[in-house]
Amino acid sequence: MSEKQGQSSWQPETNLVHGGTWRSSLGETSEALFLTQGFVYDSAESAEARFKSEEEGFIYSRYGNPTVQMFEQRMCMLEGAEDARATASGMAAVSSAIGCQLQQGDHILSAKALFGSCRFIVEKLMPSYGVECTLVDGKDLAAWKAAIRPNTKVFFLETPTNPTMELCDLEAIADLAHESGARLVVDNVFATPMLQRPLELGADVVVYSATKHIDGQGRCLGGIVLSSKEWIDENLHDYFRHTGPSLSPFNAWVLLKGLETLPLRIRQQTETATRIANFLSEHKSVRRVIYPGHPSHPQYELATRQMKGGSTLVSFELDGGKSEAFAFENALGIIGISNNLGDAKSLVTHPATTTHKNLSQKDRDELGISAGLIRLSLGLENSDDLMIDIDQSLAKAFA
Repeated sequence: MSEKQGQSSWQPETNLVHGGTWRSSLGETSEALFLTQGFVYDSAESAEARFKSEEEGFIYSRYGNPTVQMFEQRMCMLEGAEDARATASGMAAVSSAIGCQLQQGDHILSAKALFGSCRFIVEKLMPSYGVECTLVDGKDLAAWKAAIRPNTKVFFLETPTNPTMELCDLEAIADLAHESGARLVVDNVFATPMLQRPLELGADVVVYSATKHIDGQGRCLGGIVLSSKEWIDENLHDYFRHTGPSLSPFNAWVLLKGLETLPLRIRQQTETATRIANFLSEHKSVRRVIYPGHPSHPQYELATRQMKGGSTLVSFELDGGKSEAFAFENALGIIGISNNLGDAKSLVTHPATTTHKNLSQKDRDELGISAGLIRLSLGLENSDDLMIDIDQSLAKAFA
């Protein structure tokens, strides 16, 4: 195969089309899809050399695969990371990034506002292995500092948060982590690498559910963990090889196709989200709008400092509660009801009864996940059509 394509001098849009591409002797235009579990060696000596890491080449697709490696390399170019491992899902990325560097007696310090499954990892799964956990208000730097222990090894957060769109100050929290000898792991799925690059702001590890914006068309699952080559080699490499959360080559190929249009989609979706946030902020049936790109957001200054846009998602709270929220969702004509996000199709969900239903009522109240809260992921439809759909649905919900 020819050498990988991609240049550090290229802009992100160019690398997302060409970066990391390998070509076989056939000279295919699209990336080649290698649907194989294993690889054949020229000799027994070659097989031995590869297993000793003395010869370059692939061994087994659970360890690495040419199509998967193209996806990893392209994501590294986009994120500004030295190395990456692609995983079967976003949650495989989160659990691998956290689990590979913690052991019994360690302590993980995490923001409270997390996606439900992420909170399960830090609050339930890791403690079952003897890892201590503390949850803090991610917005409160003093709370982070006060909760640090001598055995704190990992800080974990997502920003913006799901679904309340709170922000964490990445630079300040990274400084606290490094001062204590810990590492900062950031779930950047809501911002995407087009709107926020955590490694540039001090994070040590970044994780994505590639199922969301990176695919962007509701086709497949995937995830990725990105960091320095040293961290990957020392922490994730063996964990990844032996626990097997690897991405399928076919899904990697689909995700490569998604990356080609990522900048175009994020740009339009963010523009639509900004317009929808402005529209909702003036609607009589909406109690509050939560959007980092809107001046009403309590952390608007931080958003403008660490993000290049307000995200493709808008959360808003309706007057009333669950019955009004359900009536609103059920009246929608264009926007679909789904717990997915980052899709070309606009999608809406009711977090209190779906993504965050397993939290206690006390925890939901603390996080601001009320019965009237709606999370809206904007797609590629015409924004005028979406506003008409939202407006008529609100009218029916409050008729």
